[in-house]
Amino acid sequence: MKVSFMFQNVSKSIEACAAHYGEDSKAMRKYLLNGERLALELNNRGPIIFEQDGSLSKDILEAYNKYGFYIFTGVIEDKELEEIKQDLEQMKKRFPVSPGAQNTIDGSPALGADCSALTLVWSKPLGDPLGGTELANGRHQVKLFEPQAADGAPEFIPFILLGSLQFSETCLRMYGHPKLLKIAEEINGEDFAPFNETLFIKEPGVGAAVSWHQDGATHWDSPDFDSGIHGFNFMAQVYGSTAVNGVWVLPGSHIHGKIDIAKLVEESGSERLIGTVPIICDPGDVVICNRQILHGSFANTGFEPRITINMGFHRRSSVLNVKGAGTHSEVQIFNEEIIDKRSEVIGYGIDARRQHFPGETPYEYKPFVKKGLTFKWDEDAREAIHDYNKLDLSI
Repeated sequence: MKVSFMFQNVSKSIEACAAHYGEDSKAMRKYLLNGERLALELNNRGPIIFEQDGSLSKDILEAYNKYGFYIFTGVIEDKELEEIKQDLEQMKKRFPVSPGAQNTIDGSPALGADCSALTLVWSKPLGDPLGGTELANGRHQVKLFEPQAADGAPEFIPFILLGSLQFSETCLRMYGHPKLLKIAEEINGEDFAPFNETLFIKEPGVGAAVSWHQDGATHWDSPDFDSGIHGFNFMAQVYGSTAVNGVWVLPGSHIHGKIDIAKLVEESGSERLIGTVPIICDPGDVVICNRQILHGSFANTGFEPRITINMGFHRRSSVLNVKGAGTHSEVQIFNEEIIDKRSEVIGYGIDARRQHFPGETPYEYKPFVKKGLTFKWDEDAREAIHDYNKLDLSI
């Protein structure tokens, strides 16, 4: 299946990426091109479709359950996409001048300077800061190749922004998208719970790698284990996604439990894992990706940027009275009160979108409806979601 990909220099990016791998350049080039071809042959791409009864298309569900990911095309319309781009460009100007700095390059207070929760994560250019470490419960078992950045590259680059909804109203409005929330209901039940929200920032020529891993740490040995117990992420693409700058996945790996990644690397003969494919997207596409699928991304040695708006969701049964994994928050046990508090951002997202897109029919989150709760997005609400990610429901 073909996509109307808007990038003009993707082939040049593939050549540039392969060139960074020295003696392995031919093998890397073949890997990128073959993965791109295989990705576009998968039957897991198309617009959001609901059945007459309002349920998500059975064909979409079948493909998602088979492959562990599905690409919803054209979800973000051009006007909204442009608003997001402008908002994120302004937000990047508020990044600290360096890791731990309290000010921006012009001396203004930096984004996140007044937060007690972790917000901005940094990396050296083209680095793999998580691979082979004990960070995130050690799930990034191997370290990916770290290409040499060009002369003049900064010492550190922003890599991940956690708690992103408190910094970007356009991302908050995306979070309240009625079709996406309806899909979350279809996948995880009407009482679905939030996970966390992040921005992944992969600037051309410097963007960091994310080593092969599976998300989730809590339920691998659960007697109730199944392919959806660790939830999923929506990944909204602002600039699109290519074989060079995008996430690669091993289709179907979400159903097999915890994988020995080091063994896979050994069997594949390199970090170019056999059977993996890149997630190829146009700007405005939104991917639903099972958190248990084996995935990762290489350093962005190409010419195209990637900024992904990540929004995760769980089944309530996966988090209720469950001990947190400690990756995104320090909460010990996720009781009903904590889940309800963390879910408030859903209400603010719905109302922020309602105000900006009055012609849309807003999504109704059933736990709020049953309790008669309403939420208004205003200045008080902005203050209310400050440091909200301290309650991320990490499993």
